Amino acid sequence: MTKYIRRRYLALEVECEQRVDSRAVSDAIWNAVLRLFGEVGASSAGLYLIRFDENANSAVLRCSHKALPMVKAAIASITQIGNERAVIHVLRVSGSLKALGRKLIATQAAAK
Repeated sequence: MTKYIRRRYLALEVECEQRVDSRAVSDAIWNAVLRLFGEVGASSAGLYLIRFDENANSAVLRCSHKALPMVKAAIASITQIGNERAVIHVLRVSGSLKALGRKLIATQAAAK
């Protein structure tokens, strides 16, 4: 019997002076995890950038549920993407993409 892999989905907001692409954001997150937790930590995180919207500077990242605190710490340590100063904020975390979408819609509605 195969063991089910539990995952967490993070809604991210990227603040950067210049336009960045999905590859640069993905590389910045991977490098932050590698820098803080090494190769073993990075491999256990199971990182995957699901979606990145260049116009809205938002992203959805998937990781292992056990690595969630590690990934959030690594994201908080990011100060640049490529050669540009940048910061990434974790907006919401959820166990499914569907629930993440609902939470983001509720958050945006409450902000208005």
